Amino acid sequence: MKIIANNKKARHDYNLLETYEAGISLQGTEVKSLRLGKCSIKEAYVQIKKEEAWLMGATIPQYTHGNRYNHQEQRSRRLLLHKKEIKKIEIEIKTQRVSVIPTKIYFSKGKVKLEIALGKSKKKYDKRQEDMKKAIEKKLRQGDY
Repeated sequence: MKIIANNKKARHDYNLLETYEAGISLQGTEVKSLRLGKCSIKEAYVQIKKEEAWLMGATIPQYTHGNRYNHQEQRSRRLLLHKKEIKKIEIEIKTQRVSVIPTKIYFSKGKVKLEIALGKSKKKYDKRQEDMKKAIEKKLRQGDY
């Protein structure tokens, strides 16, 4: 498993509840660009439209050696999930008021996969408390106390 992009911001801003692995419908030049390790999913999110899951806001730069059939950098890309999974995610969104966040994009057995997670957003004070705990644990490990 070769990780292309990781969304560290998601773990900081959300309490992640459940994860899913989804395939992505891509064009040829997008895959070539991903093989070079170029991708950004920091501002990306998942939206469900007409019983289909879509990845919105992900940036895959154009392939440098691409011709006139090169892809658009920020187009919406369809996610490949089972209908049961999509319905389950849709129910969770409506009932528990969660967001669907992409956490990681990687190659698995030659195919591009996206890990998405259901998450509830953290409040500002939750983030501060978590940062304080991390700082204290770091000092304890270093032996400053």
